[in-house]
Amino acid sequence: MGAIVYVAKESDSLESRVAASPETVKKMVALGLEVIVQKGAGEKSRIADADYVAAGAKAGTAADAKKADVVLRVRRPSETEMKSLKKGAIVLAQMDPYGNEKALAALAKAGVTAFAMELMPRITRAQSMDVLSSQANLAGYQAVIEATHAFDRAMPMMMTAAGTVPAAKVFVMGAGVAGLQAIATARRLGAAVSATDVRPAAKEQVASLGAKFIAVEDDEFKAAETSGGYAKEMSKEYQAKQAALVADHISKQDIVITTALIPGRPAPKLISRDMLKSMRLGSVAVDLAVERGGNVEGSKPGDTVTIDGVTVIGVLNMPGQIAASASLLYAKNLLTFLDTMIDKESKTVSVDLEDELVKATALTHGGAVIHPAFGGETSKGAA
Repeated sequence: MGAIVYVAKESDSLESRVAASPETVKKMVALGLEVIVQKGAGEKSRIADADYVAAGAKAGTAADAKKADVVLRVRRPSETEMKSLKKGAIVLAQMDPYGNEKALAALAKAGVTAFAMELMPRITRAQSMDVLSSQANLAGYQAVIEATHAFDRAMPMMMTAAGTVPAAKVFVMGAGVAGLQAIATARRLGAAVSATDVRPAAKEQVASLGAKFIAVEDDEFKAAETSGGYAKEMSKEYQAKQAALVADHISKQDIVITTALIPGRPAPKLISRDMLKSMRLGSVAVDLAVERGGNVEGSKPGDTVTIDGVTVIGVLNMPGQIAASASLLYAKNLLTFLDTMIDKESKTVSVDLEDELVKATALTHGGAVIHPAFGGETSKGAA
């Protein structure tokens, strides 16, 4: 039998997703790997242990992690869980590395080769491994569903014999993957949608979905996209001009969805208390950046609060609200990346530290932190 892959049950009470699906288990087994799934791992994603077994996996316990060559997870293992891992094991997960140097040091001490899936570069080769995109797609969709549930009016325009109900006005801040999906979902529900973003390329994408683009389009705006395709932080002057435009626009909106994140930095504040106060009674704001400090002033992680008559939703782990779908996509992302490390003849798994995907995502290896962004130095060769 080939390498042993262990699929962990998430220990974080807020995490409802799982790192493998019956489909990915079947493919791993076909590649000659032995797969052990911890009992109950897929329960919150509506995947029964029997479904994994039927796909070729063995049902295991937490103790089985000790013999695994590869560990698949949604979130970084706790320090206690790290101690139970085999030295040299490969761990694939969303590691949340920024600001968590202590956890990275613990991973290094455990002797594992830990990969942060959220650092996957946005290049053509890695599109099918991009967990941020797959999960952000679902987060954008679910943000609109959450907003619609909290909004006590109809979304589409309705013309009836008793009169006309106007379409709800939805404003999406940040037109990345989550934002574009939020725009598309709100449009499907019949809302009048507008959106803003600091990246010039977003204007065409927003327009292609039938939404109106709102932005101060000066010279700084035209040069505002980084080479990696992420938004960069704008000058204080630009932020002030944009804030004035947005403040005026927000006062006319029914629902606002914020999605702005800057890698490695706290989320930028986009909506002030004064902006919320300008919205009409019963309006809704969904803060998709609440886990990183929030885009909306007053939003609370894991809670829904009312601020000046506006419902502010701060759901943690938005993709986890639809875990059955989120897990299927996340599992496929992990399998596609793992497949690049499998020797198809020996059925073993090895890491090529010179591979561009490995260089971008490997945090620890050989007892040390190796990612340059977190104080390490990239090594050479293969392990």
